[in-house]
Amino acid sequence: MQVIGLCRFSYPALGGFQVEHESIEDRIAFLYQEHRLEERFKLFEAIALPCLREQTDQNFELIVVIGDSLPKRHKERLHDITADLPQVRIEAHPPKPHRPLMKEIINRARKDMKAPCLQFRHDDDDAISLDFFERLRAAVDDVPGLLRDNATVAFDWNRGYIAEMSAAGIAATDTVRNLYVAALGMYVRGGVSHTIMNFRHGIMNQHMPTVSFTDAPMWLRTHNGYNDSRQKKVKPVPVEPLSAAQEEEYRLRFAVDADQVRALFA
Repeated sequence: MQVIGLCRFSYPALGGFQVEHESIEDRIAFLYQEHRLEERFKLFEAIALPCLREQTDQNFELIVVIGDSLPKRHKERLHDITADLPQVRIEAHPPKPHRPLMKEIINRARKDMKAPCLQFRHDDDDAISLDFFERLRAAVDDVPGLLRDNATVAFDWNRGYIAEMSAAGIAATDTVRNLYVAALGMYVRGGVSHTIMNFRHGIMNQHMPTVSFTDAPMWLRTHNGYNDSRQKKVKPVPVEPLSAAQEEEYRLRFAVDADQVRALFA
C-alpha cells in the first residue's frame, strides 16, 4: 500500500498558522528570518531526517513543501541535506490557501486514486520511531473490518517525548498525548479524495474511527524558539537532561544523536 507523507518547511501559506500576520509579506518576512531558518535547518537535520533514513520499512514517500520565494541558498541547502533520501521530494509553491493546496499535493502524489493508501504528516522539528511505518502497516492489517466499513481510519501512537535541544545536548520528558502530528497515520479507501490534511490532527477521532497504541514511545516532539503552537502564552513543559543511557535509547529508537545535537547547537 502506498504511504504518502507531507512536510511543510516554512511554507508561507494563506492560513494554516496559529500565529496571525497582517499580510503575506509579513508572514514571509517572519518565516524567512535568518535566525529562525537556521534553527529550522538544525532541527530538520538532527531530528526530522535521521529517523527517516533508518526506518525499518523504507517503502514511503515524503513531499516537502516550500515557498517559491525561499531564498536560493536555503533551497540549495535543503536539497543538499535530503539528497541521500530518495523518498523525499521537494515541491515549491507560491502562497496559496493552506488546506486546499496540501490536499491537492497529496492526491496528486497518489499513484492510483482507485487504490487505498496510507498518509502521514511529518513536522520539520519532530522525529518518529524507526519502526513507525512497519507498525503502521501491521496495524492496518489487524483491522480489516474497520477498513471495510469506513472511508478513513486513523492510527495514533500516543506515547512519546517532549524535548529541547541545545549546546548541552537533549533535555526531555516522557508523556502521553493523543493525536499529535508525529506518529499519526491515516488509512484512505480507494476512490476517496479525503486526505490527512482534511482534518485538524487533534480532533481526527471526531471524524473517523481511531485506533490508539500506548505501548512504546513512538515520537519525539521538540519545543523550540519558533513552534507555531507555542508562540502564545502556554504552560511550559519541564524537561531534564538525558543520561548517557537515555541518549543511547534515543539514538536506537529515533536515530537522534546527542553528539550531533551538541555540535549543531554549539
